[in-house]
Amino acid sequence: MEPDLFTAAAEERQEKDPAGSPLAVRMRPRTLDEVVGQQHLLKPGSPLRRLVGEGAGGPAGPSSVILWGPPGTGKTTLAYVVSKATNKRFVELSAITAGVKEVRAVIDGARRATGGYGKETVLFLDEIHRFSKAQQDSLLPAVENRWVTLIAATTENPYFSVISPLLSRSLLLTLEPLTDDDVRGLLRRALSDERGLKDAVTLPEDTEDHFLRIAGGDARRALTALEAAAGAALDKGETEISLTTLEETVDRAAVKYDRDGDQHYDVASALIKSIRGSDVDAALHYLARMIEAGEDPRFIARRLMISASEDIGLADPNALPIAVAAAQAVAMIGFPEAALTLSHATIALALAPKSNAATTAIGAALDDVRKGLAGAVPPHLRDGHYKGAAKLGHAQGYVYPHDLAEGIAEQQYAPDALKDREYYTPTRHGAEARYADAVEWTRNRLGRKRS
Repeated sequence: MEPDLFTAAAEERQEKDPAGSPLAVRMRPRTLDEVVGQQHLLKPGSPLRRLVGEGAGGPAGPSSVILWGPPGTGKTTLAYVVSKATNKRFVELSAITAGVKEVRAVIDGARRATGGYGKETVLFLDEIHRFSKAQQDSLLPAVENRWVTLIAATTENPYFSVISPLLSRSLLLTLEPLTDDDVRGLLRRALSDERGLKDAVTLPEDTEDHFLRIAGGDARRALTALEAAAGAALDKGETEISLTTLEETVDRAAVKYDRDGDQHYDVASALIKSIRGSDVDAALHYLARMIEAGEDPRFIARRLMISASEDIGLADPNALPIAVAAAQAVAMIGFPEAALTLSHATIALALAPKSNAATTAIGAALDDVRKGLAGAVPPHLRDGHYKGAAKLGHAQGYVYPHDLAEGIAEQQYAPDALKDREYYTPTRHGAEARYADAVEWTRNRLGRKRS
């Protein structure tokens, strides 16, 4: 819906006196070059640069785009920059409040503007996933015939939330969460910029680090917290935002956790040792500390996969598949939802029966190999699939286990120097008990001496 007189007056007043606007609004980039992050979408010739006039028009005019990404990654900001930089007519709608009637009004206005005075229209539609199929259908003719150039924003997977015909007529641009460096640069700009806090307060390193954890890659969240904390500091007569002031303002304690130092490794170690010790509550505590401190969820998932083999093994053969599935899920969904998946896996691993038999088995085997206890492969096990192998005695006398009723042939498999070595010593914990029975039975059938 195009701005009415009241909206236009409010926007004009905001531009003349921006101090009354939220910091996140005041710090919105004015050009694409000021945009923080998303550099993969801002290269020369990109669809967004062409939308602001940096490219050819006519038959090679800019395409409609769908911006998909988490909150606070710049979807609305990019549309705002286009609205300020383009020489096209710009109309904004929200799928929360608009419907087919409003969409058709915009399309009719766009056709009149194009036919009457050659002015192209850019339509920004926020939260497009909230539109029903019928509402999205109403956009198709306008997008297909380029009566409007659509910029649609969504936090939902568009392959599930946007109809296929609209997807096929638009370019899908994926926005990534901002990195810590992106958010840090944004905070520092807001502290010094004339549109921001104008150097009224400073930010020590520990407070800045806590801002990054609070933000979680969300620029709007970071700037909102900064504005609140700066206000609280100034009310106290302070010119530095202390960590205490920030904690009080956002009601969120700063977790003492250095992702590149001792805390990173100490807390990760405590998590794994708690799982090994079957203390599910302690394990969840350390997991929560890592999550709250902004630890990379993929790092946590990797540690859980290692624990599944190192400390559980065959006592619960499902432990490793659970950990691997968790790692795959975490890579796909990220925080905050990944916390649920990591909790699921941590609880399963902590409560699983434990065995380090697989760990000690490979350790003992590697130790022998490193000591030089290898020896030649027994002749009957060597490759016999080439001409002349039989003359060398290779593969001669090998008994094919599948030809026997019990499926096990009494023959030597290990090199001579290791023929009586036993590396795997299973426990009788959980499911490994049946492996203990199986290994005893098979060693007897193989005719092995007890070591």
